[in-house]
Amino acid sequence: MSVDTNSLARTGRPAGVVFDMDGVLVDSFAVMRAAFAVAYREVVGPGPAPFEEYSRHLGRYFPEIMRIMGLPPAMQEPFVRESYRLEHQVTMFDGVRELLEELRRHRIRTSVATGKSGPRARSLLRRLDVLDLFDHVVGSDEVARAKPAPDIVIRAMRLMGTAPYETVMVGDAVTDLISARSAGVPPVAALWGETDEAALLATDPDAALRHPLELLQLLRLTGASVAE
Repeated sequence: MSVDTNSLARTGRPAGVVFDMDGVLVDSFAVMRAAFAVAYREVVGPGPAPFEEYSRHLGRYFPEIMRIMGLPPAMQEPFVRESYRLEHQVTMFDGVRELLEELRRHRIRTSVATGKSGPRARSLLRRLDVLDLFDHVVGSDEVARAKPAPDIVIRAMRLMGTAPYETVMVGDAVTDLISARSAGVPPVAALWGETDEAALLATDPDAALRHPLELLQLLRLTGASVAE
């Protein structure tokens, strides 16, 4: 675990944790890559789909990524269709269920703030049988401005009833950490998935973790086993 103490270490135990979803709670890169390839082929035509460029914008809402990349908005329909079709291939990262159960045991409120739409996120979490371990799930279609704006983090805090100083956010994309910082929330970088570690660390997060269960140490929760 790599921890830069900053403001996070000077606060007491947080009352709420906001999680990004893809790359933090679930390993969905293979499914996203396949869905993006199908959407690109159906709407744009043959040729290599620019998934690497797409992945650099993760955390943002899909239509916004299309706008930034100059790709047709019509790609959203086949991308969402294929994402639902392949949903059974998405798995949770090791340690995530244990982390959520421990947070629940300590009565720490939890929310998801994702670049996905709310219905897609809730459908996936329900299939993985962890939806009930979250107090709230907020999708990018449920706020005025998606990440990197602070709106989704602010909404998650309002739903949980927590203030910025007693909340942390865990994300694997630069947009997640910017969104958290803009909302006044200490950002925690998740390094256990497919992410650009150098870019995340360049944002100067309050902590950088290499396994989900390390969050329990960071939050000073007792009786937690952390993977070596």
